Amino acid sequence: MTILSRTATDTAPEPPTPRIRTDLPFDVTHEDVRIPLPDGTTLFARVWRPATDEPVPVLLEYLPDRLSDRTAARDHQRHPYYAGHGYASVRVDVRGYGNSEGLPGEAHGEQELADGVEVVNWLAGQPWSTGGVGMSGIGPGGLACLRIAALAPEPLKAVVTVCAPDGHEDNDRHRTGGSVLAADLHARSAALLAAASLPPDPECVGDRWKDIWAERLEAVEPPVHTWLSHRGGGSVREDHAAIEAGVLAVGGWHDPYRDSVLRLVAALPDDRVRGIVGPWSHQYPDRCRPPGPGIGFLQETLRWWDHWLKDRDSGVMKEPKLRAWISDSHPPATVYAELPGRWVGEPSWPSPHLTPTSYELQGAPVLVRSPQQTGVDAGRYVPLGGDADLPPDQRDEDAKSACFEFVVPAGGLTVLGRPRVRLRVTSPVPRGQAIARLCDVAPDGSSTLVTRGVLNFTARHGRSVNVPMVPGMTEDVTFELTGIGHVFPAGHRIRLAVSSAYWPWIWPQPGSERGFTLDPAGSALELPVRSEDPETAPPSAFAGPEQSEPLGVVRPVALDEEERPERLVVRDVAAGEWTLEAVAGCGGVRVHPDGLEYAEDGRDTYAVREDDPLSARARSEWSVRLHRAERGWEARVSSRSEVSCTAREFVTFDEVVCRDGDEVVFHRTWERRVPRVAG
Repeated sequence: MTILSRTATDTAPEPPTPRIRTDLPFDVTHEDVRIPLPDGTTLFARVWRPATDEPVPVLLEYLPDRLSDRTAARDHQRHPYYAGHGYASVRVDVRGYGNSEGLPGEAHGEQELADGVEVVNWLAGQPWSTGGVGMSGIGPGGLACLRIAALAPEPLKAVVTVCAPDGHEDNDRHRTGGSVLAADLHARSAALLAAASLPPDPECVGDRWKDIWAERLEAVEPPVHTWLSHRGGGSVREDHAAIEAGVLAVGGWHDPYRDSVLRLVAALPDDRVRGIVGPWSHQYPDRCRPPGPGIGFLQETLRWWDHWLKDRDSGVMKEPKLRAWISDSHPPATVYAELPGRWVGEPSWPSPHLTPTSYELQGAPVLVRSPQQTGVDAGRYVPLGGDADLPPDQRDEDAKSACFEFVVPAGGLTVLGRPRVRLRVTSPVPRGQAIARLCDVAPDGSSTLVTRGVLNFTARHGRSVNVPMVPGMTEDVTFELTGIGHVFPAGHRIRLAVSSAYWPWIWPQPGSERGFTLDPAGSALELPVRSEDPETAPPSAFAGPEQSEPLGVVRPVALDEEERPERLVVRDVAAGEWTLEAVAGCGGVRVHPDGLEYAEDGRDTYAVREDDPLSARARSEWSVRLHRAERGWEARVSSRSEVSCTAREFVTFDEVVCRDGDEVVFHRTWERRVPRVAG
């Protein structure tokens, strides 16, 4: 075996830290409560409230995670902050997770959403509530906001959705461009399987914890089965008209779900929506995780809540409909403490400042036949701010692709929005895929990935339609790349790189080792070019990040703790096999102020032979340990998820093992073969 690279090209300097607010307008109290549901199930909730006798509006965060341990530190950064500004801020574990009762079900399924509506109505009816409710969340919590808003419960007046998919068929949590995701699919399934298999905390539920755990374990199922069988995830796209609440949509250019912001801003009326897209990864913008700069997100959301829940003129609806960060050109790196650039404001979306500009491809027809490991330098699918999250220099990937270059005009060129490509292709097989990457090439030859897009050829007539290619027939296919704000400076080149493989982001197609022929005649790159309007004032500046006092969680580091690179690429030269080993984005060991020790660890592995698309396989191992020394209580859960493929099927293997101390109390495995259909 030869170690090829670690992929982390640099380590980011320490980013700025948020200002800690101790001088909030209200003193804050908190209590744990049980929210009853119609079937008798109760959900566990933590309520932070301002010290006042007056009723206040309520803010809700509702997601399948554990508020008493896994998200406790993050929750404490924001919920007491809102309470200190005159809101009741509530965090709720969904049915079957954490300390809530009931059995775990499909994420964002009908039961979870119906429960969410009941929670909204219950909060509105409390004596300390004015009856107005807002919802906020990130990732799955952000999607829950949108899906519950589409059900239009009367008390729900506004939502803040951050880094969340909107269920769009072109980029949901399981597919992109009609192709099934390999990156994070099995890993997220293993993580959720472990989370659903964890017991409640006896400090919160008492001696019932074993009975609740046993019932929960009998109901757990690996989510990957559902994800591979159908799209799932929940679509909000068709339900835009049903959303009556105000929507503040927030995303980052380094988050895979940033196009949700653009779609929501385009679809919802001017008086109900505002959007913000910054330079961030999959993080709240006040946490100051790379890449920055961060913003005063909590202050900005307070303006939103004050407008919608307190009927105050906070000025938030006078802001541009979309505020977007445009990055200046920067050299390739896997992490940036902060990116250079500026904020711009767009009065509507699509913006009147954008002009679609077409660049026709030139040259003779070319065979695009990329080796199957093309994509190992793609970076993490859901970046979290780690040292190896973002794509390194793309020259190795470009060498495995068909590349077309264009000269940047003397004044430079600013792109804002979703580029589009039109490719004239001839496929020798019925199934295949094209991946387009837009790169900024500096005079020294370094290639910085700007954005990218995927098209599964069988989904070229619509992501829900499966139409195989006719071998040997030439067709024009069109698809969009994900949105971006970027400046190409004079002296640089715009590079469009097209490949036939992109592992481990997407599963290879059978026969894709034969590639396809790309005819530049009839092919083009279309860029949304932004022109400066001297009459358009820049948006108002964001305040600096601030948060409430931290919870006081300690993260001990053992002297003998194994040091692992975040992303390691290994090449077996003789076998022609490439393996990518990645550390999952978990939090390690955390000791809470009440003595609870929560530890989690995750490892993901992707392997493929460079000449065989059906050799692709993915594996994720996840472990979680809960420990209270004073009670002599320890619970451990380990899960494993593996996916491989044949020409017609995905082959899955999942396992979960649960221990009470050293005793194995549950062990189950699942093996499934799922038809590949279009993916």
